[in-house]
Amino acid sequence: MRALIAVFLFLSMLYASEGLCEIKCVDSEGEAAIVNNDIPSAKTEAVARAKWAAIEQSVGVEVKAQTIVQNMALVDDAISKQIRGVITGHKIVREETRKDTVWVKINACIEPTKAKEAAASLALNNSIAVFIPAKKPKVMGESEEIRRTPHGKTERHGLITKDEYEETNILSETLIGKLTEQGFTVTDVAPTHAMDAQEIENAVKSGNFLSLRSLMYKFLSNIILIGKIDYTISTRKGQDVGYGISMPFNNVTVRLTYRIVSRDSTGKIVILTAAAEQGKGLANNVEDAAANGMKDLAERLVPTVLDKVSQYIKGIAKKVQLKVSGVTDVNTNFELKEALQQIAWVTNVEEKALGEFTVSYPENTIYLANSINQKGNFKVVNFSPYSITVEYQK
Repeated sequence: MRALIAVFLFLSMLYASEGLCEIKCVDSEGEAAIVNNDIPSAKTEAVARAKWAAIEQSVGVEVKAQTIVQNMALVDDAISKQIRGVITGHKIVREETRKDTVWVKINACIEPTKAKEAAASLALNNSIAVFIPAKKPKVMGESEEIRRTPHGKTERHGLITKDEYEETNILSETLIGKLTEQGFTVTDVAPTHAMDAQEIENAVKSGNFLSLRSLMYKFLSNIILIGKIDYTISTRKGQDVGYGISMPFNNVTVRLTYRIVSRDSTGKIVILTAAAEQGKGLANNVEDAAANGMKDLAERLVPTVLDKVSQYIKGIAKKVQLKVSGVTDVNTNFELKEALQQIAWVTNVEEKALGEFTVSYPENTIYLANSINQKGNFKVVNFSPYSITVEYQK
């Protein structure tokens, strides 16, 4: 009997693991330039790109790796390391040798869980996905509302309002603009319809961040700013506020509940900060008062967000050992250090010896290698997560 139970347990575990490792097959395309009439090498490169396109397609990635790193030689090198074990098999459906390129169409079978991990490896730490839907009032008409004030007056006014969600709003646009000015790569989630306002509200209330993790995969982002905006009409225009004084404007209080989340090296969601802010707005009509409240809220929120995100970026900077061959004098060494310090997101450069530097950098090393390679006098020979080897060409 025990042996029979053991067999059943083994079979159930086996079927469960098969379910988790479900394979997905998709068609994808890749293209590569023919260099020195070397068609076989171009075909190999085109197939590698088609494989990566299949991975992005299976995960549902909105931001392509090619748009993040323009130098495809480095991307291909990174891809060759990441696709191992992700693609279980592929076949070439069609291929064409064109004037100066090789184009292929393949059918690749992929393990989705590993594909997500592979795509996430190219995510930018300075990339922020922003989604802050705002609930706002829309005036539908007026109603006669008779109220007796504490001072014996009778008020005969009222508004019929309807709540509606605005996914792209004054606050989100102001925040995206400020983050972009500071050099962050910002993705506005709202136009993609990847989530809706109700999902955001449920996620913030329940602490269920599965949907946030999928957003990170989708937009190759390591930071998400997510929240919801609500409002309260504190006092209406004409309302008696005491001492015989009537309110000359509508007064609307706008409240934001938000979280900034990231993920650690294991993919686990980490909350960088969680808070609530509010702003107030005055105007003749309720809609304008709500808009002014969001402007006031944006002024309070932007400095806080920039500070938290900048602290996080600096805190995750790693030390990358850089070796540059061809450096023979101190003046050249100094010029190289100055060039490295001008690369975006390099926080510090230490000289170790002629042609040897320690670079503090918060991003994936592939982006640092790409930036160095595009300086003109440098050629990246090899790179790993913590080291880069470069040839300096005078």
